[in-house]
Amino acid sequence: MLNEYDTILTKEKVVQIINDFIHEEFEVDRSKIIPSADLKSTLELDSLDYIDLVVVMEKNLHIKVDPADLIDIHSIQDLYTYVLGKMGLP
Repeated sequence: MLNEYDTILTKEKVVQIINDFIHEEFEVDRSKIIPSADLKSTLELDSLDYIDLVVVMEKNLHIKVDPADLIDIHSIQDLYTYVLGKMGLP
């Protein structure tokens, strides 16, 4: 989702990218993608899906994700916070 034309990323743009790949890759209804939503139940993730989530984040956001980091990510907001931190955005 990021490309060579995206030179300035804002927090809002990163959140939009995350929401888009959650919707597209995990087929989650956009109305369920809210910050307080539980990541596991909203995305209906099993252990293999977590690996898919890592791959999707790395591909779409060009960040390196340690799968062990996902242990502490429980909500969509936790995911936003994690990704923004990895990207150096407040």
